[in-house]
Amino acid sequence: MGTKWFWALLAVAAITVVAALSWTCSAIEETHAELVSDSTIDITPEQIQSIRAVGEWEFLSVSCEEMVDTTRKGILSDDHLARIYYGTLRLGVNLHQAAPGWIKSKGDSVIVTLPKVGLLDRDFIDEARTTSFFESGRWTAADREALYRRAYLKMIAHGMTPENIKNAQDNADAQFRRMFRAMGYTRIGIRFEK
Repeated sequence: MGTKWFWALLAVAAITVVAALSWTCSAIEETHAELVSDSTIDITPEQIQSIRAVGEWEFLSVSCEEMVDTTRKGILSDDHLARIYYGTLRLGVNLHQAAPGWIKSKGDSVIVTLPKVGLLDRDFIDEARTTSFFESGRWTAADREALYRRAYLKMIAHGMTPENIKNAQDNADAQFRRMFRAMGYTRIGIRFEK
């Protein structure tokens, strides 16, 4: 009698296991996963804010060296002052100046309107490297300041040329295209404010 019960219980357990496996397999067949691709890319306000938060983006630096001199006529002799000024002009865009709606995206397209390229730092003369090339006579701080202003204007004239501005725009265009391509956009338009 003990062996019959054993075999009976074993048969009921086997039937239960087979039924459970059958039910699980049918449930697995009914459950399926599907991958859906959404081809639209939406740039979020947070992403726009983080790009804008970078602020100043430098796209070209121009090293300048200017020699400026002045002469003051005297009764017995003339006074001469010649100085050499060094500086680095940094050209780029300040995204804090970007107009509202400067990034517009739809699907896989984005249009970016950047502020115009300009001088990022107005204090670009390295006064520590400024040297007196020639100096005779007496010169005041006002005389030296006037020479500094002349060197400043010459450096801007030599550094902020249409060619340098175009080079900075080209560099900005390339960098922003790379950034938005990495975000998944395939059609990218970059513009600059007038």
